[in-house]
Amino acid sequence: MQNDDDDLDPFPEPVEIEITDIFDLHTIPPREVKPVVEEYLREARRKGFPVVRIIHGKGIGVQREIVRSILARTSFVLDWSDAPPDACGLRATFIRLA
Repeated sequence: MQNDDDDLDPFPEPVEIEITDIFDLHTIPPREVKPVVEEYLREARRKGFPVVRIIHGKGIGVQREIVRSILARTSFVLDWSDAPPDACGLRATFIRLA
């Protein structure tokens, strides 16, 4: 028996996203932010990016806090900071990877 929710899923197969040094979370459903950010960081490190930027938006800061909680417990993250004003400012986080 097929689940009705499956009929509503516009992406029944995994979607591949090109990994660059900038990742915009605006296209990611909120319930998927945590696992997607974790996977993005692993792939960015595997590709050898020394610094990446995650654009999480400003809003009330929920996505920013989710991202930073992931960064705090990721062993290969050296540090992170708000992006400078010309690179999204408070709407993005710069991350240095080991």
